[in-house]
Amino acid sequence: MPRAKEPVPIPAEVTIHRTVPAGRHPLLAVFEGLDRSPAFARYPGAAERVRAVLAAASATVVEGPGYMYVAPRETPIEVRRAGFEMHTSPEDEIVVSRRYLTKGPAIDLYLDVLHEFLHLLQRHDGRELWPPKFAYVDRSTEREAYAFSVVEGRRLGLDDRYFAKYLEVPWVARSDYLRLLGHLGVAPPTPRRKLRRVSRAAAPRRAPRAAGRGSGRGRTPPGRGRSSRRAPRGRSASSRRARA
Repeated sequence: MPRAKEPVPIPAEVTIHRTVPAGRHPLLAVFEGLDRSPAFARYPGAAERVRAVLAAASATVVEGPGYMYVAPRETPIEVRRAGFEMHTSPEDEIVVSRRYLTKGPAIDLYLDVLHEFLHLLQRHDGRELWPPKFAYVDRSTEREAYAFSVVEGRRLGLDDRYFAKYLEVPWVARSDYLRLLGHLGVAPPTPRRKLRRVSRAAAPRRAPRAAGRGSGRGRTPPGRGRSSRRAPRGRSASSRRARA
């Protein structure tokens, strides 16, 4: 599957090594130059402490579907209830799907690793990344990590249209997704309009049959996406619903 077109380039200081094999690697061996990116200097806390966490952090590349997450000490109960077992570790590991690393847009990978590294710093501060009493989008750790990535994305020139798609994580309800956009000051996506049905009376008439030739098909109005077949006698000819 070809990679999607990149909306903006990642910082020149960062190189993502997409072909590393499955297994555990130093984080900078996969996301080389992350510590030289402008965003890295904005992490909270003393610079020496942030760099010490980075030096000990790993990227663990795993097979199978998924995106990127911090390996928990044990799989949270809400994740187990959903039928999914996470890669667990007592160490500072950021887990990334090899398929995502290989095929995912570079800008998504870059913003994701910024997000997940902030989670490592939060955990070093003694904060719980999976507090059971809060919905995913309402956790302060998630709001801070997403906000950090949004700020960097805006600096690179990304707009709300990109973020509305980037933030549509598949494991949250639509209402939670919209609340997350509100937390981050991102405009929700504009609803797609549905094309109204066209009655047979309003539809264009077919061209007259040319003498000596079989009947031709009438032209479909531009943008309607309508089949050129005639409707059965006694029923209206309606255009197919298409996304605008």
